[in-house]
Amino acid sequence: MTPLIVKNLLLLICALFMVNTLFAKPKDITGKVIDSATNTPVSGATIILSPGNKIIVTDEIGRFTFKNSLSAIDSITITAVGYARRKLGIADFKEEQTIAICRHQTQLADVVIRADAGNPYKAISETDIRMRGVSNSQEVLRIVPGLFIGQHQGGGKAEQIFLRGFDADHGTDIALFADGMPINMVSHAHGQGYADSHFIIPETIESTTFKKGPYDAEKGDLVTSGFVDFHTADAISNNTVRLEAGQFNTFRALAMVNLLDDKAKAKGQSWYAATEYRYSDSYFDNPQHFKRFNFFTKYKGKLSEHNTLTLSGSTLYSTWFASGQIPDQAIDKGVVGFYGALDPNEGGVTSRTNVNAQLLTTVGDNDIIKNQLYYSRYKFDLHTNFTFFLVDTVNGDEIRQKEARNLYGYNGSYIHESYWGNTKVTTDIGINARLDVTDSTELSHTVDRYTLLNRIKLGDIKEFSAGAYISETFRFNEKLSINAGLRFDQFLYQYNNLFAGDTTLHGVGIYKAHNNTISPKLNFYYQANDKTEIYLSTGKGFHSNDTRVVVAVNGVQTLPSAYGADLGIVFKPASNLLINAAVWYIYLQKEYVYGGDGGTVDFSGRTQRFGFDFSARYEPVKAIFFDLDINYAHGRSLDEPTGQNFIPLAPVFSSTAGISYIHKSGLNGSLRYRYLSDRPANADNTLIAQGYFVNDLVLNYTQPKYEIGLTINNLFNVKWKETQFDTITRLQHEATPVDGIAFTPGTKFDALLHISYFFK
Repeated sequence: MTPLIVKNLLLLICALFMVNTLFAKPKDITGKVIDSATNTPVSGATIILSPGNKIIVTDEIGRFTFKNSLSAIDSITITAVGYARRKLGIADFKEEQTIAICRHQTQLADVVIRADAGNPYKAISETDIRMRGVSNSQEVLRIVPGLFIGQHQGGGKAEQIFLRGFDADHGTDIALFADGMPINMVSHAHGQGYADSHFIIPETIESTTFKKGPYDAEKGDLVTSGFVDFHTADAISNNTVRLEAGQFNTFRALAMVNLLDDKAKAKGQSWYAATEYRYSDSYFDNPQHFKRFNFFTKYKGKLSEHNTLTLSGSTLYSTWFASGQIPDQAIDKGVVGFYGALDPNEGGVTSRTNVNAQLLTTVGDNDIIKNQLYYSRYKFDLHTNFTFFLVDTVNGDEIRQKEARNLYGYNGSYIHESYWGNTKVTTDIGINARLDVTDSTELSHTVDRYTLLNRIKLGDIKEFSAGAYISETFRFNEKLSINAGLRFDQFLYQYNNLFAGDTTLHGVGIYKAHNNTISPKLNFYYQANDKTEIYLSTGKGFHSNDTRVVVAVNGVQTLPSAYGADLGIVFKPASNLLINAAVWYIYLQKEYVYGGDGGTVDFSGRTQRFGFDFSARYEPVKAIFFDLDINYAHGRSLDEPTGQNFIPLAPVFSSTAGISYIHKSGLNGSLRYRYLSDRPANADNTLIAQGYFVNDLVLNYTQPKYEIGLTINNLFNVKWKETQFDTITRLQHEATPVDGIAFTPGTKFDALLHISYFFK
C-alpha cells in the first residue's frame, strides 16, 4: 500500500469520525442522587448539564434522566438546598450512576430558579425549614409564609388558622397532611375540617410542601386558601436525647433513636423511633396541668429492585384544663384578671393513633406507581363555655363535644414521563378515597364537665368521599411549562340520629345524602432567564360541610366552590437574595360552614378576597440569614350592603420576619417578630379584634455531640390577645347580655432551656 493511499485512507477515517460525531445519535443520561449520611434518595435536587445549562430535577426516588443529550456535554453539576454542590466530569460519570451528596450549611446560592418545578413556593419552603428549623408544635404551621395561628385551649386543641384573608377556623378552608395522610377531620364534633397536628413530633419533620390557592389537582376537599403537607424524615443520621425545662412548670423530654445499623442503611433500609412527653401549667392563673405524650416510628426499605415500602405508626394522648375565652366586660368589671378563668372546668382529652403504609413501584425508566393505605383511631372529648350564663342563668352554658372515630383511607397514583418531539410530558393520574365512621358524636349541655343537663345532638356518622384526578404537565422548552388538571369528587353521607329532640331533623333514624363536584386547574410557568420565573395559577376548589348539616338539607348547596387566580414571580437578582411575590384573587360561592362550638350553621353567602403576598430571603454573609414575609388581604361579602359586608375575623395585614445567625464555632440563634393588624370582628366593623406585635428569641450552642439552648417567647413581655371572637355573653348575676369581644390571652414572657445529646 503506497504512502498516498495510506494518507487518503487516514483522512477518510478522520472525516467519517467527524461526520459521526456531528450526526451522532443523541443518548440518554440517567442517574440517581442519594444522601451520603442516610443513603436515602434526594428528591428535588437540581441536575445541570454544561455547557448549555440544561436543567432537570430528581424525582421522588432521586432519579434523573436527560433525554437525547448530545455528546458535547463535559460536566454534570448536582445542587440541592442544604447539601454541598457536587460536580462530575462527563468522563467520570457512569450511566445510571448513584451519586452521593453531603449535607452542609444551607445557602441561598444553592437555590436554582426553574420553571419546571411546578411549585413556586418550593425554594422558600426548602430554605426556611433548614435555616429556621421547627422547634415546637406551633412552628410546624408557622413555617408557611403568611399563615398565622391562634390557640384558645392552651395547646390541647387544634389551632385557629388564618391564611389569605380566611379565618379558616381549625381547618375549614385549609387542608393539612402528614406524609400524605389527611390531618383534617370532616364532620368533627367541634367543627368541620378540624385539624389537630400535635401528633407530629416537630424534630421528625424534614420538609414541607405547601401551596396557596386551589391550584393542585391532587388535592381536593378543604383546599380553598391552600394546603400544607409535612414530610417526616425517612432516616436520621444521629440518635438524639433532648431535655427541656422552663417557666410555668414546663418540661419536655424527647428521644430519637435508630433501630438499624449501618449495614442495613447500606442496603437501602432505615428504621427509627421518636417519642416525646410534655407537661406545662402554662401562664394562666388557672393551672392547665397540660400533658401530652407522642410516639412515632418509621421504616423504609426495598422489597425488590423496583418496590420500596414505607411503614410508619404514631400515637398521641393529651389531656388539659383550659382558661377559655374571657369577655372584655369581665376584665372591665374586675370579675377576673387578664389571665384568669371564668369556668375552670373547661379543657379536654384527645388521642390519635395512626398507621400509614406506602408502596412505591418503579416501572421502566419513567413511570412511578404509588399506593398508600392509612388508618386512624381518634378520640375527642372537649368541654367549653363560650357564653357563660347567657342561656342557663342557673347552671351556666358549658357544652361537651365528644366523638370516637375510625378513619380509613387510600391514595393511589400513576406518574408517567414521555416526550412529544422535544416536549416533555408528565402525566399524573390518581384516586383518593376515605371513610370516616364515628360512634356517638355528641353535643350536650353539661355542668362540672360530666354532669349531663340535656342533649343537643347525638348520633353516628358515616361519610365516604372519593376523588379522581388527572394532571398533565407540558414542558415545551427550557422556558415554558403548562400544567392542566381536572378533578372529580363524590361524597356520600349517612347520619344515624339517636336523639329525638334534635330540632334540625324529623325524629330518630338514618338520614342519607350525596353530592359531587368537578374542579378544573390551569397553571403556567415561564422562566424569563436563569434568575426569574413568572407564574399564573388558576383553579377551582371547594370545602365540604358537616354530615349533620348536609342530610338536613338533602345535600343541596353544601359543596360551595372557590375560584382562584395567582399572578406571581420568583426572582433571584443575586446569588444571596431570593424574592417571591404574588397578587391573588379568590371568590367563594358560599361561606357555609358548620359552627361546631354551638351546634349551629353559619351562612354568609358569596364572598371575594384579593391581596398580595411578598417574601424575601437574604444572606448578606454566610453566617447571617434574613427572612421577611408581608401579606395583605381585602375581603368582603358580596350579598350585603356596603358597611355591613366585612368578613368577621378575616386577617387584613400581617407580617413576620427574622434574622438567623449560624457561626462555624457552633453559636447560632434567631430573633423574630410576628405582626397581625387590627381586623373586623363583626360584619359592620363596630367590634375590632386587636392586632399584636410579638418577638421571640432562640439562642443555641451546637457541637457534634451536644447542644445547649435557650428559647424565649414574647421577649418584651407585651400583653396581647391571641384569639378573639364576637360573642354575646352574660356573666353570673348579670341582668342583661353583652355583645363584645371574648378573647384568650397570648403567652407572657416565657423562657425555656434545653440540652440535647447526639450519638451514633
